[in-house]
Amino acid sequence: MIVAIPKEILPGETRVAIVPSTIAVLKKAGLDIIIEKGAGKNSYHPDKEYVDAGATLAKDTQTLFSEADLILKVRPLAQNKKLKKHEMELIGEGKVLISMMDPYFYLEDIQKLAERKITSFAMEFMPRVTRAQSMDVLSSMASISGYRSVIMAAAELHKYFPMLMTAAGTILPAKVFVIGAGVAGLMAIATAKRLGAVVEAYDTRPVVKEQVESVGAKFVELDLETQDAEAEGGYAKSQSEEFYQKQQEQMTKHIRAADIVITTAAIPGKTAPLLVTDAMISEMEPGSVIVDLATEHGGNVEGSARDKKVSKHGVTIVGYIDHPARVAVHASQLYAKNISTFLLSMIKEGALEINQEDELVSGTLVTHQGKIVHPGINSAIKTPVQGE
Repeated sequence: MIVAIPKEILPGETRVAIVPSTIAVLKKAGLDIIIEKGAGKNSYHPDKEYVDAGATLAKDTQTLFSEADLILKVRPLAQNKKLKKHEMELIGEGKVLISMMDPYFYLEDIQKLAERKITSFAMEFMPRVTRAQSMDVLSSMASISGYRSVIMAAAELHKYFPMLMTAAGTILPAKVFVIGAGVAGLMAIATAKRLGAVVEAYDTRPVVKEQVESVGAKFVELDLETQDAEAEGGYAKSQSEEFYQKQQEQMTKHIRAADIVITTAAIPGKTAPLLVTDAMISEMEPGSVIVDLATEHGGNVEGSARDKKVSKHGVTIVGYIDHPARVAVHASQLYAKNISTFLLSMIKEGALEINQEDELVSGTLVTHQGKIVHPGINSAIKTPVQGE
Protein backbone atom coordinates (compact mmCIF):
# COMPACT_ATOMS: atom_id res chain seq x y z
CA MET A 1 0.00 0.00 0.00
CA ILE A 2 1.44 3.36 -1.05
CA VAL A 3 1.04 6.28 1.36
CA ALA A 4 1.68 9.76 -0.08
CA ILE A 5 2.71 12.93 1.73
CA PRO A 6 2.10 16.06 -0.40
CA LYS A 7 3.50 19.49 0.29
CA GLU A 8 0.95 21.69 2.06
CA ILE A 9 -0.12 24.53 -0.25
CA LEU A 10 -2.43 26.72 1.84
CA PRO A 11 -0.76 30.13 2.39
CA GLY A 12 1.25 30.28 5.60
CA GLU A 13 1.11 26.54 6.26
CA THR A 14 4.55 25.24 7.27
CA ARG A 15 3.67 21.86 8.78
CA VAL A 16 4.05 18.47 7.15
CA ALA A 17 1.89 15.41 7.83
CA ILE A 18 4.75 12.96 8.42
CA VAL A 19 8.27 13.62 9.73
CA PRO A 20 11.25 11.39 8.88
CA SER A 21 11.37 9.76 12.32
CA THR A 22 7.84 8.38 11.75
CA ILE A 23 8.64 6.58 8.49
CA ALA A 24 10.34 3.53 10.01
CA VAL A 25 7.25 2.47 11.94
CA LEU A 26 5.04 2.93 8.86
CA LYS A 27 7.38 0.83 6.72
CA LYS A 28 7.50 -1.84 9.42
CA ALA A 29 3.71 -2.11 9.05
CA GLY A 30 4.17 -2.91 5.35
CA LEU A 31 3.52 0.56 3.91
CA ASP A 32 5.51 2.27 1.15
CA ILE A 33 5.96 6.02 1.61
CA ILE A 34 6.29 8.55 -1.21
CA ILE A 35 6.77 12.21 -0.49
CA GLU A 36 6.60 15.35 -2.58
CA LYS A 37 9.88 17.19 -3.03
CA GLY A 38 10.17 19.97 -0.46
CA ALA A 39 7.21 18.75 1.61
CA GLY A 40 9.20 19.04 4.84
CA LYS A 41 11.30 22.08 3.93
CA ASN A 42 9.27 24.62 5.92
CA SER A 43 9.37 22.42 9.02
CA TYR A 44 13.15 22.00 8.60
CA HIS A 45 13.06 18.40 7.34
CA PRO A 46 15.06 18.23 4.07
CA ASP A 47 14.27 15.65 1.41
CA LYS A 48 17.46 13.74 2.22
CA GLU A 49 16.18 12.92 5.72
CA TYR A 50 13.06 11.32 4.23
CA VAL A 51 15.07 9.32 1.69
CA ASP A 52 17.52 8.17 4.37
CA ALA A 53 14.53 7.05 6.48
CA GLY A 54 13.23 4.91 3.62
CA ALA A 55 10.76 7.15 1.75
CA THR A 56 10.75 7.71 -2.02
CA LEU A 57 10.65 11.17 -3.58
CA ALA A 58 7.86 11.54 -6.15
CA LYS A 59 8.77 12.80 -9.61
CA ASP A 60 6.20 15.59 -9.33
CA THR A 61 2.92 16.49 -7.63
CA GLN A 62 0.66 14.75 -10.13
CA THR A 63 2.72 11.56 -9.99
CA LEU A 64 2.51 11.58 -6.19
CA PHE A 65 -1.28 11.75 -6.21
CA SER A 66 -1.70 9.25 -9.05
CA GLU A 67 0.52 6.61 -7.44
CA ALA A 68 -0.94 6.96 -3.95
CA ASP A 69 -3.46 4.59 -2.42
CA LEU A 70 -3.75 6.83 0.63
CA ILE A 71 -2.93 10.53 1.13
CA LEU A 72 -1.94 12.04 4.48
CA LYS A 73 -2.35 15.82 4.80
CA VAL A 74 -2.38 18.52 7.44
CA ARG A 75 -4.91 21.00 6.04
CA PRO A 76 -8.02 20.71 3.82
CA LEU A 77 -7.69 20.16 0.08
CA ALA A 78 -6.93 23.40 -1.75
CA GLN A 79 -6.38 24.94 -5.17
CA ASN A 80 -2.92 24.21 -6.54
CA LYS A 81 -2.05 27.48 -8.28
CA LYS A 82 1.01 26.03 -9.99
CA LEU A 83 -0.97 23.21 -11.63
CA LYS A 84 -4.14 25.31 -11.93
CA LYS A 85 -6.03 22.38 -10.45
CA HIS A 86 -7.74 21.70 -7.15
CA GLU A 87 -6.16 18.92 -5.13
CA MET A 88 -9.57 17.25 -5.27
CA GLU A 89 -9.02 16.68 -9.00
CA LEU A 90 -5.67 15.04 -8.36
CA ILE A 91 -7.05 12.31 -6.12
CA GLY A 92 -8.34 9.32 -8.04
CA GLU A 93 -11.61 7.54 -7.34
CA GLY A 94 -11.49 5.00 -4.56
CA LYS A 95 -8.44 6.56 -2.91
CA VAL A 96 -8.26 7.36 0.82
CA LEU A 97 -7.61 10.75 2.44
CA ILE A 98 -6.74 11.37 6.09
CA SER A 99 -6.40 15.01 7.09
CA MET A 100 -7.70 17.86 9.18
CA MET A 101 -10.62 18.78 6.93
CA ASP A 102 -12.62 21.43 8.82
CA PRO A 103 -15.66 19.65 7.34
CA TYR A 104 -18.45 21.89 8.65
CA PHE A 105 -16.92 24.84 6.82
CA TYR A 106 -16.06 22.93 3.63
CA LEU A 107 -19.36 21.23 2.97
CA GLU A 108 -19.15 21.54 -0.83
CA ASP A 109 -15.78 19.81 -0.81
CA ILE A 110 -17.18 17.01 1.34
CA GLN A 111 -19.96 16.46 -1.17
CA LYS A 112 -17.38 16.32 -3.98
CA LEU A 113 -15.32 13.76 -2.06
CA ALA A 114 -18.41 11.56 -1.83
CA GLU A 115 -19.18 12.02 -5.52
CA ARG A 116 -15.62 10.96 -6.40
CA LYS A 117 -15.97 7.90 -4.13
CA ILE A 118 -13.02 9.01 -2.02
CA THR A 119 -12.91 7.60 1.49
CA SER A 120 -12.03 10.42 3.87
CA PHE A 121 -11.27 10.73 7.57
CA ALA A 122 -11.31 14.04 9.48
CA MET A 123 -8.71 14.04 12.25
CA GLU A 124 -10.64 16.77 14.14
CA PHE A 125 -13.44 14.28 14.76
CA MET A 126 -11.26 11.92 16.78
CA PRO A 127 -13.34 10.82 19.79
CA ARG A 128 -11.93 12.02 23.09
CA VAL A 129 -11.56 8.59 24.66
CA THR A 130 -8.57 7.15 26.50
CA ARG A 131 -7.28 4.95 23.67
CA ALA A 132 -7.32 7.89 21.26
CA GLN A 133 -5.22 10.28 23.33
CA SER A 134 -2.15 9.75 21.14
CA MET A 135 -4.30 10.56 18.08
CA ASP A 136 -5.96 13.71 19.47
CA VAL A 137 -4.81 16.30 16.96
CA LEU A 138 -7.04 19.06 18.35
CA SER A 139 -5.33 18.85 21.72
CA SER A 140 -1.86 18.75 20.14
CA MET A 141 -2.47 21.84 18.03
CA ALA A 142 -4.54 23.74 20.63
CA SER A 143 -1.73 23.38 23.14
CA ILE A 144 0.63 25.13 20.72
CA SER A 145 -1.95 27.85 20.02
CA GLY A 146 -2.37 28.52 23.74
CA TYR A 147 1.37 28.82 24.22
CA ARG A 148 1.83 31.01 21.16
CA SER A 149 -1.04 33.31 22.14
CA VAL A 150 0.81 34.37 25.27
CA ILE A 151 4.17 34.74 23.53
CA MET A 152 2.46 36.91 20.90
CA ALA A 153 0.70 38.98 23.56
CA ALA A 154 3.92 39.48 25.52
CA ALA A 155 5.65 40.75 22.38
CA GLU A 156 2.83 43.26 21.73
CA LEU A 157 2.39 44.45 25.34
CA HIS A 158 4.43 47.50 26.27
CA LYS A 159 4.96 46.19 29.80
CA TYR A 160 6.87 43.49 31.62
CA PHE A 161 4.98 40.34 32.58
CA PRO A 162 6.65 39.64 35.95
CA MET A 163 6.75 41.73 39.08
CA LEU A 164 10.16 43.37 39.41
CA MET A 165 11.61 45.21 42.41
CA THR A 166 14.38 47.46 41.18
CA ALA A 167 16.38 50.43 42.40
CA ALA A 168 14.25 52.53 40.07
CA GLY A 169 11.02 51.33 41.63
CA THR A 170 8.65 48.37 41.69
CA ILE A 171 7.09 47.05 38.48
CA LEU A 172 3.69 45.44 39.05
CA PRO A 173 2.95 42.16 37.26
CA ALA A 174 0.83 42.11 34.12
CA LYS A 175 -2.77 40.96 34.50
CA VAL A 176 -3.98 38.30 32.07
CA PHE A 177 -7.59 37.19 31.61
CA VAL A 178 -8.15 33.95 29.68
CA ILE A 179 -11.64 33.16 28.37
CA GLY A 180 -12.14 29.46 27.74
CA ALA A 181 -10.30 26.75 29.69
CA GLY A 182 -9.95 23.99 27.15
CA VAL A 183 -6.51 22.75 26.09
CA ALA A 184 -5.54 26.10 24.50
CA GLY A 185 -6.81 28.09 27.47
CA LEU A 186 -5.03 25.95 30.04
CA MET A 187 -1.75 26.19 28.14
CA ALA A 188 -2.22 29.96 27.86
CA ILE A 189 -2.75 30.16 31.62
CA ALA A 190 0.31 28.05 32.39
CA THR A 191 2.51 30.03 29.98
CA ALA A 192 1.37 33.43 31.31
CA LYS A 193 1.92 32.22 34.86
CA ARG A 194 5.45 31.03 34.03
CA LEU A 195 6.21 34.49 32.62
CA GLY A 196 5.15 36.02 35.94
CA ALA A 197 1.67 37.39 35.20
CA VAL A 198 -1.31 37.38 37.54
CA VAL A 199 -3.87 35.24 35.73
CA GLU A 200 -7.65 34.94 35.88
CA ALA A 201 -9.70 32.58 33.73
CA TYR A 202 -13.33 31.98 32.94
CA ASP A 203 -15.20 29.10 31.33
CA THR A 204 -18.91 28.34 31.03
CA ARG A 205 -18.16 24.83 32.36
CA PRO A 206 -17.79 24.94 36.17
CA VAL A 207 -16.16 21.49 36.10
CA VAL A 208 -12.90 23.02 34.80
CA LYS A 209 -12.38 25.16 37.91
CA GLU A 210 -9.99 22.66 39.45
CA GLN A 211 -7.95 22.43 36.24
CA VAL A 212 -7.72 26.24 36.01
CA GLU A 213 -6.52 26.52 39.60
CA SER A 214 -4.03 23.66 39.13
CA VAL A 215 -2.12 25.66 36.50
CA GLY A 216 -2.02 28.82 38.56
CA ALA A 217 -5.04 30.99 37.73
CA LYS A 218 -7.94 32.27 39.73
CA PHE A 219 -11.20 30.87 38.37
CA VAL A 220 -13.79 33.59 37.73
CA GLU A 221 -17.33 32.54 38.60
CA LEU A 222 -20.21 34.47 37.04
CA ASP A 223 -23.83 34.48 38.13
CA LEU A 224 -25.09 32.40 35.20
CA GLU A 225 -26.98 29.14 34.76
CA THR A 226 -24.30 26.69 33.58
CA GLN A 227 -25.70 23.24 34.31
CA ASP A 228 -26.08 22.53 30.58
CA ALA A 229 -22.80 24.12 29.50
CA GLU A 230 -20.84 21.02 28.50
CA ALA A 231 -21.48 18.99 25.35
CA GLU A 232 -20.45 15.42 24.59
CA GLY A 233 -16.68 15.00 24.46
CA GLY A 234 -16.04 17.75 27.02
CA TYR A 235 -16.51 20.67 24.62
CA ALA A 236 -18.33 23.85 25.59
CA LYS A 237 -21.93 23.97 24.41
CA SER A 238 -23.49 26.77 22.40
CA GLN A 239 -25.68 29.04 24.53
CA SER A 240 -28.55 31.47 23.95
CA GLU A 241 -28.13 35.14 23.00
CA GLU A 242 -29.52 36.09 26.42
CA PHE A 243 -26.84 33.96 28.10
CA TYR A 244 -24.03 35.61 26.13
CA GLN A 245 -25.40 39.08 26.84
CA LYS A 246 -25.42 38.44 30.60
CA GLN A 247 -21.99 36.87 30.33
CA GLN A 248 -20.60 39.97 28.59
CA GLU A 249 -22.08 42.27 31.21
CA GLN A 250 -20.48 40.34 34.07
CA MET A 251 -17.11 39.84 32.35
CA THR A 252 -16.65 43.54 31.61
CA LYS A 253 -14.98 44.37 34.93
CA HIS A 254 -12.45 41.57 34.48
CA ILE A 255 -11.65 42.67 30.93
CA ARG A 256 -11.36 46.30 32.03
CA ALA A 257 -8.75 45.33 34.63
CA ALA A 258 -6.69 43.13 32.30
CA ASP A 259 -3.56 44.08 30.40
CA ILE A 260 -4.06 41.04 28.18
CA VAL A 261 -7.20 39.13 27.23
CA ILE A 262 -6.94 35.80 25.44
CA THR A 263 -10.10 34.25 23.99
CA THR A 264 -10.24 30.58 23.01
CA ALA A 265 -13.96 29.78 22.83
CA ALA A 266 -15.00 27.56 19.92
CA ILE A 267 -18.14 25.49 19.35
CA PRO A 268 -17.55 22.47 17.07
CA GLY A 269 -19.41 22.91 13.78
CA LYS A 270 -20.58 26.46 14.50
CA THR A 271 -19.31 30.00 14.23
CA ALA A 272 -17.45 31.15 17.33
CA PRO A 273 -19.54 32.96 19.98
CA LEU A 274 -19.07 36.71 20.34
CA LEU A 275 -17.75 37.24 23.87
CA VAL A 276 -15.97 40.61 23.84
CA THR A 277 -17.87 43.57 22.38
CA ASP A 278 -16.55 46.88 21.10
CA ALA A 279 -17.98 48.56 24.20
CA MET A 280 -15.97 46.21 26.43
CA ILE A 281 -12.80 46.90 24.45
CA SER A 282 -13.31 50.65 24.84
CA GLU A 283 -13.04 50.25 28.62
CA MET A 284 -9.60 48.64 28.48
CA GLU A 285 -6.47 50.71 29.06
CA PRO A 286 -4.78 51.94 25.86
CA GLY A 287 -1.82 49.69 25.10
CA SER A 288 -3.64 46.57 26.25
CA VAL A 289 -3.65 43.48 24.05
CA ILE A 290 -6.31 40.94 23.02
CA VAL A 291 -5.46 37.68 21.26
CA ASP A 292 -8.49 36.09 19.60
CA LEU A 293 -7.78 32.43 18.83
CA ALA A 294 -11.19 31.92 17.21
CA THR A 295 -10.98 34.23 14.19
CA GLU A 296 -10.84 31.36 11.70
CA HIS A 297 -14.51 30.75 12.42
CA GLY A 298 -15.86 34.19 13.14
CA GLY A 299 -13.95 35.27 16.24
CA ASN A 300 -14.81 35.87 19.90
CA VAL A 301 -13.96 39.57 19.72
CA GLU A 302 -15.95 42.25 17.93
CA GLY A 303 -13.71 43.87 15.33
CA SER A 304 -11.02 41.19 15.32
CA ALA A 305 -9.84 40.24 11.82
CA ARG A 306 -8.94 36.81 10.51
CA ASP A 307 -5.16 36.45 10.25
CA LYS A 308 -4.55 40.14 10.95
CA LYS A 309 -3.52 42.50 13.73
CA VAL A 310 -5.74 45.55 14.22
CA SER A 311 -6.10 48.37 16.73
CA LYS A 312 -9.34 49.57 18.33
CA HIS A 313 -9.61 52.18 21.07
CA GLY A 314 -5.83 51.95 21.51
CA VAL A 315 -6.06 48.20 22.12
CA THR A 316 -4.12 45.80 19.88
CA ILE A 317 -6.22 42.84 18.71
CA VAL A 318 -4.29 39.88 17.27
CA GLY A 319 -6.33 37.51 15.11
CA TYR A 320 -3.72 35.20 13.59
CA ILE A 321 -4.95 31.71 12.72
CA ASP A 322 -1.63 30.00 12.05
CA HIS A 323 -0.13 29.65 15.53
CA PRO A 324 0.81 25.95 15.14
CA ALA A 325 2.42 26.74 11.78
CA ARG A 326 4.66 29.23 13.60
CA VAL A 327 6.07 26.33 15.65
CA ALA A 328 6.52 24.09 12.61
CA VAL A 329 9.09 21.65 14.00
CA HIS A 330 7.16 20.52 17.05
CA ALA A 331 3.74 20.99 15.46
CA SER A 332 4.75 18.62 12.64
CA GLN A 333 6.25 16.16 15.12
CA LEU A 334 3.06 16.03 17.18
CA TYR A 335 0.77 15.89 14.16
CA ALA A 336 2.82 13.10 12.59
CA LYS A 337 2.46 11.07 15.78
CA ASN A 338 -1.31 11.69 15.86
CA ILE A 339 -2.00 10.78 12.24
CA SER A 340 0.42 7.86 11.96
CA THR A 341 -0.91 6.25 15.14
CA PHE A 342 -4.43 6.50 13.78
CA LEU A 343 -3.42 5.09 10.40
CA LEU A 344 -1.56 2.17 11.99
CA SER A 345 -4.59 1.32 14.10
CA MET A 346 -6.40 0.48 10.82
CA ILE A 347 -3.55 -1.39 9.10
CA LYS A 348 -3.86 -5.18 9.10
CA GLU A 349 -1.16 -7.15 7.25
CA GLY A 350 -0.16 -4.16 5.16
CA ALA A 351 -3.71 -3.27 4.08
CA LEU A 352 -6.25 -0.72 5.30
CA GLU A 353 -9.16 -2.26 7.18
CA ILE A 354 -12.09 0.13 7.69
CA ASN A 355 -13.98 -1.38 10.62
CA GLN A 356 -16.95 0.88 11.28
CA GLU A 357 -17.64 -0.98 14.52
CA ASP A 358 -14.52 0.74 15.89
CA GLU A 359 -15.54 4.06 17.48
CA LEU A 360 -12.34 5.74 16.29
CA VAL A 361 -13.11 4.79 12.70
CA SER A 362 -16.82 5.59 12.80
CA GLY A 363 -16.17 8.86 14.64
CA THR A 364 -13.72 10.20 12.05
CA LEU A 365 -15.07 8.66 8.82
CA VAL A 366 -16.69 11.39 6.71
CA THR A 367 -17.15 9.89 3.23
CA HIS A 368 -17.08 6.25 2.14
CA GLN A 369 -18.29 4.25 -0.87
CA GLY A 370 -19.79 7.31 -2.55
CA LYS A 371 -21.71 8.53 0.49
CA ILE A 372 -21.38 11.04 3.30
CA VAL A 373 -21.48 8.75 6.32
CA HIS A 374 -20.87 11.19 9.18
CA PRO A 375 -24.23 12.05 10.85
CA GLY A 376 -23.16 15.54 11.89
CA ILE A 377 -22.03 16.48 8.38
CA ASN A 378 -25.23 15.12 6.87
CA SER A 379 -27.22 17.33 9.25
CA ALA A 380 -25.04 20.34 8.48
CA ILE A 381 -25.59 19.95 4.74
CA LYS A 382 -29.33 20.15 5.35
CA THR A 383 -28.86 23.07 7.76
CA PRO A 384 -25.64 24.97 6.80
CA VAL A 385 -23.44 26.43 9.54
CA GLN A 386 -24.54 29.90 10.55
CA GLY A 387 -22.57 32.46 8.61
CA GLU A 388 -21.84 30.14 5.68
